[in-house]
Amino acid sequence: MSQINVNGGTLDAVEQGTGKPLLLLHSLLADRSVFDRVVPALAAGRRVVVPDLPGFGGSSSAGSAIEGFADRLAELFPALDLGSDTDVLGNGFGGFVASTLAIRHGHLFDRLVLADTGVEFSDAGKAAFHTMAGRVREHGMEGVVDIAMKRLFPDTFMEANPDVIAERREALVKTDPVLFAQACEALAALDLKASIGSIRNRTLVLVGGLDAATPPPMSHELARSIPGAELVELPGLGHAPMVQDPDGFVRAISGFLGLEAGARMRSV
Repeated sequence: MSQINVNGGTLDAVEQGTGKPLLLLHSLLADRSVFDRVVPALAAGRRVVVPDLPGFGGSSSAGSAIEGFADRLAELFPALDLGSDTDVLGNGFGGFVASTLAIRHGHLFDRLVLADTGVEFSDAGKAAFHTMAGRVREHGMEGVVDIAMKRLFPDTFMEANPDVIAERREALVKTDPVLFAQACEALAALDLKASIGSIRNRTLVLVGGLDAATPPPMSHELARSIPGAELVELPGLGHAPMVQDPDGFVRAISGFLGLEAGARMRSV
């Protein structure tokens, strides 16, 4: 664990491996540990950097706008000597942050993977974030944890893997409820339609076919909106494919990121 001082705050990050850097950004409904099952395989040939997003874990808040999150992450590049060959992967909320990072600071890095994210939410989706923000302000993180699990995973996976669900619940309830509510409101307000087409990083859009948080049509729209973007849909998976099917997730991104074809998952 490492506290990195950046302009205006701190980012808490861990890293593993050596080689071309790969920055992983987690979702609203998780912390950086959501990537634990795939980091060992990715780190076999890459320098994998996994921060807690601003306001999560040990990272200080960067305000309530997605642009603030992206600008704070941009400061990580000089702080950790991440060159322009760095690749960036964002899941869910981390995907919206990664898209905004590419829009505002795309020259800092190379390829972009956007997993289970989109351009903006529907009115129903925005209302759901306002509801979650209200519940967490009234009841704390316990007020949204059951909703969060259903947004992260399909019911069949939840029923078959109670230990994984317990692990994810434990991680989520540690989140600061005030900052979580701010992030919910930021997502409700987000609209990237006017700027998403300006992304010039080579992009892969990835989505679980059963994603209940950011349904596949959102990713299809995202892929159409970014020039030259590739799209891969993962059948049977939800919003956190790196947890539900670590091997499948690594395979899905390996070709695009130029990972070693022979990479094997290690036990964690």
